[in-house]
Amino acid sequence: MIPRQRAVRFVWVVFGLLAIVHLSAQLVDRERVADVTQWFLMPVLAGALWLGTGGSAAPGRSRLVVLTLVALGFSWLGDTAPDLADGDLSFLLMVGFFLLAQVAYIAAFAPYGRAEVWGRRRWSTVGYLVAVGFLVLACAPGAGPLLVPALLYGSALGAMAILAAGVNRLVAVGGALFLVSDGMIALGAFADWFSPPVEGFWVMLTYIAAQVLIVLGVQAADRDHQRGSSAPHVLAGNG
Repeated sequence: MIPRQRAVRFVWVVFGLLAIVHLSAQLVDRERVADVTQWFLMPVLAGALWLGTGGSAAPGRSRLVVLTLVALGFSWLGDTAPDLADGDLSFLLMVGFFLLAQVAYIAAFAPYGRAEVWGRRRWSTVGYLVAVGFLVLACAPGAGPLLVPALLYGSALGAMAILAAGVNRLVAVGGALFLVSDGMIALGAFADWFSPPVEGFWVMLTYIAAQVLIVLGVQAADRDHQRGSSAPHVLAGNG
């Protein structure tokens, strides 16, 4: 049997290679290569999280880990399902599945960040609220009938980023980058003035970095729990 640490390193190497190929394809506008590699990013990252948690020090994976895996699963659906449709339906599929991913992240992070939203991190909370408000104002004129789902998703995304700050610094930065990535998608879809060069590259770079930092931060929080941390974990599932 392959030792767990060796398997974890192998999965991370595979993920790194996929990410490099995907981002390179975004830079040189190889749409098919970008699409295919994107299909595999989240499953491989979920594999890294699964293999990197649930060790012998704990009888199962924590609630935080399980819900993060659920969020990665919905993120994968958000990455892939839009390829099966066109136009507004494609956009709605992406928003719908990523909304479910944000709900899973909110549920995962809430025990850590709920008490600090207006406490130590009240200024970052205000900053996120301002950022979401700016996105709404910038996108509303061009959103048309998609305004309501975009507002719903933006609210969930902001809540996730706020609560992520309560877990640890890695998850906090990951949540912030997720907001940046999806903010660029929204501006690209609804704001005519937003057209940066190689937009897809920047969207995917921040998205991949966000998910990686969240996974690394969740692994760190899970290790703290296994060492007897007082963080609010609830065990679920079997390792």
